[in-house]
Amino acid sequence: MKILMVCLGNICRSPLAEGIMQQLVGQNGLDWQIDSAGTGDWHVGEGPDRRSVRTALNHGMDISTQVCRQFTRHDFNAFDLILVMDKYNRSDVLAMAPDEQSSAKVKLLLGDKEVPDPYFDESEFETVFEMIEQGCKDIIKQLSGSV
Repeated sequence: MKILMVCLGNICRSPLAEGIMQQLVGQNGLDWQIDSAGTGDWHVGEGPDRRSVRTALNHGMDISTQVCRQFTRHDFNAFDLILVMDKYNRSDVLAMAPDEQSSAKVKLLLGDKEVPDPYFDESEFETVFEMIEQGCKDIIKQLSGSV
């Protein structure tokens, strides 16, 4: 299974989602590949936001070596599942989908709920971490039956 986590800039939510999912996949002995990307290009080549890095470290994971990249049409072919953080991201990703099969790969991480962007509110990073962690656990349970 190859899963791509997507948010707006690939600096706050999707790097956390990548790190959390990688940790959970490892803990469950799953042979999955996890990556992340942003719909925008503002931070391409940069590392994750320092607040996301700090939040991840507080939970025993280091995401500081991740490098931000922009989502591309190629990602539809490279990944089995594309998990977006909010409806805006979903709309942007779906607008690039070449066909129905590609569109079917795009899902909100939290089902029908959105993961809020914590960029402008530092107090939200912990809440966002917890939301993403639960979403990742739910995805693993749905796809593998474990967690």
